[in-house]
Amino acid sequence: MNTIKTLFIGLTLILGLIATNANAQSKTAHINVQELLDNMPSYKEAQMQIQKLEQGYRSDIDASLKEAQKKNQQYQAEAETVTREENEKRAMELQEMEQSIREYQQTASQEIQKKQEELFRPILEKARNTIQKVARAKGFDYVLNSSTGSGVLMADGYDLLDDVIAEIKATK
Repeated sequence: MNTIKTLFIGLTLILGLIATNANAQSKTAHINVQELLDNMPSYKEAQMQIQKLEQGYRSDIDASLKEAQKKNQQYQAEAETVTREENEKRAMELQEMEQSIREYQQTASQEIQKKQEELFRPILEKARNTIQKVARAKGFDYVLNSSTGSGVLMADGYDLLDDVIAEIKATK
């Protein structure tokens, strides 16, 4: 009788531990954040704005480079017919043009980066908040980013992508 009691108590403890472990396990889902962003119209619109800005800067830089190249060719052609001082002055002018173009490229790069931050921050925040909202509603404790290069090697669990896209469309 004692052995049956001990066995019954032991079995009850083991079942209790198994049930506790089953309840204590976290629910995890995954989402390809890049695919989510690609499906957001505001993200596509922001990308187009950045491309336009980049094209504007690129055309300005290309025009400046062409002007510098044209002056350089002109100065090379006239180098034999002008004084040494004039050639040195022209060389300095070309160096200043090059420096000006480099500075403009740096400024353009900084402005593009600033604009990207300004445009993409609210979009990324909306995506993050929506992922969090949907994950909580579905009872998930953790959501992994399954985008390529994110470090998730296998994502066989629940994919929140369709649910999050539906939520974003519903909150327009």
